[in-house]
Amino acid sequence: MSTVYITRRERFNAAHKLWREEWSDEQNEAVFGRCSNKNWHGHNFELFVTVKGKPDEKTGFVIDLKTLSDIIKREIIDHLDHRNLNLDVPFLKGLMASTENVAIKIWERLAPKIAETGGELAKIKLVETENNFVEYYGGKEPF
Repeated sequence: MSTVYITRRERFNAAHKLWREEWSDEQNEAVFGRCSNKNWHGHNFELFVTVKGKPDEKTGFVIDLKTLSDIIKREIIDHLDHRNLNLDVPFLKGLMASTENVAIKIWERLAPKIAETGGELAKIKLVETENNFVEYYGGKEPF
């Protein structure tokens, strides 16, 4: 039986800023632009979680999407939604809250939980704006 990829989308709203304390205001502005706003800024994030596997013979599922949604909500959305990513999220503590770093940390939280279901996390896609998104494949090359 062939490998199938299935994706679940969830959404969350969060604030952050890209800022290095050891840099001057001017250097932060030069590197991070408007994302360095001292008063923070927010996004309506979209999170796409792709799981791969072979469909179960009885259910036809790679993973039950209700189960996947529950895992994403428990492990990610409940921690990030309506939060300040720089200040409120323990698993992001001390980390530059770039979309790239957030995607990596999301992977680290989801991969073992999805593996417990028999599925394998294949990709995280984190959309920050309509023009900017990150795709992360767990450190593996996608192709």
